[in-house]
Amino acid sequence: MTEDLSALPALVRFLPGFIKRRIVDRPSLIKILDNIGWLFFDKILRMGVGLLVGVWVARYLGPEQFGLFNFATAFVWLFGALAGMGLQGIVVRDLVRNPSGKEDTLGTAAAMQFVGGLVAYALILVTIFWMRSGDALTILIVSILGSAMLFKGSDVVLYWFESQVQSKYAVWVQNSVFLIFATIKVALILRNASVVAFVWATVAEAFAVSLLLIVALSLHGIRIQRLRINVLRAKFLFIESWPLLFSSLVLMVQARIDQIMLGQMVGDAEVGYYSAALRVIEVATISATILRSTFLPGMVAAKNKSDVLYLSKLEKIYKINALVAIVIALPLAILSPWIINMLFGEEYQSSGTLMQLMTVRLFFAHIGVARGIFLLNENLLRYSAFTMVVGTALNIVLNYYLIPCYSGFGATIASLFSFFITIFAIDYCYDKTRGNAKMILKSIITCYSVISKKNLAL
Repeated sequence: MTEDLSALPALVRFLPGFIKRRIVDRPSLIKILDNIGWLFFDKILRMGVGLLVGVWVARYLGPEQFGLFNFATAFVWLFGALAGMGLQGIVVRDLVRNPSGKEDTLGTAAAMQFVGGLVAYALILVTIFWMRSGDALTILIVSILGSAMLFKGSDVVLYWFESQVQSKYAVWVQNSVFLIFATIKVALILRNASVVAFVWATVAEAFAVSLLLIVALSLHGIRIQRLRINVLRAKFLFIESWPLLFSSLVLMVQARIDQIMLGQMVGDAEVGYYSAALRVIEVATISATILRSTFLPGMVAAKNKSDVLYLSKLEKIYKINALVAIVIALPLAILSPWIINMLFGEEYQSSGTLMQLMTVRLFFAHIGVARGIFLLNENLLRYSAFTMVVGTALNIVLNYYLIPCYSGFGATIASLFSFFITIFAIDYCYDKTRGNAKMILKSIITCYSVISKKNLAL
């Protein structure tokens, strides 16, 4: 048995012994757990190292230039969903269902994403020239960052490895390049480089990842020369993916519009304060992603077995997410000024109070991912898209009125209120989600009960 356990993949070996002994004779499950482990390792490494290097860059650039860099990044990625064409889930699904057609699927998807990247880049240039016609530095930075959209076609490599449950190869490529360029950014700080140098480093990182992903595909999957473009396949993929493209566009607007409107209506320094606080909060939300990945498979299985079992597990998951959010948010809210001062320095003092208010986002993030499991199981994805559209539209309207008066606080209040409407209020107005909305409220109030022995068993 020892020999069998020693043959397990590297990340699976970190699991407790009693789990390893149960899975040693189940190669498919081992492959899945190893894949999930690499994806978690990727996210944790990127968030951890990214926060440290990002903090150093923020201190070096100062609120004004750091805000400009974040404004430009948010602005460019507002169009990122268009470059992606909503193809990820569709391509992965088709690669699993029809592996014999992989050359047509990958080649066609890559061509579609390249065209989507060209269109996105053109829209980026036109829009930034219209919004900031007299700001040469902002136009330059956005133009450089926007060129990363042209590398989107290489994302099909990620889809291929995902379909083969071999994400470790993509993680190796992405994290190797990420660590190299994190070091380069530190060197730029030490050499007193300009903000434009950091922009070029960001684009160079995207190009290096794109190039190495193509090499990885050739070494561990398919020769790039074998990929084919099929017009009929492109038509099918577009018909299948446009609802996901629409949802991705709405989600991207909801995620980035605060920083863009802050920069346009108040100034780049305010974006710097806002982005500093948001960066810490985004790192803290990793627990929501981990909980979703942990519970989703079991919830799908429970739904197929029994509605009673499914609803019981769903209520426990809401309680766990609510409790985890509270446990993380309360210390962060109390320590926010100290954390900001320690990480970013006194120059970002305004970010401390902003971060205290932003900790409420952790609550919405955790409840939101649990609600997403419910919507997925109940096949309410169109309704989910509708709620996102309503929430995004409300966020934009509130930003328009609140930002001129309250700057970053106004943007934070606008986003929190839009999350409340999207996750809670609308669900009470729809008969298919009203019961779930009541369950969420009940679970929040009684979340402490989940720590009992009876409720710990999921």
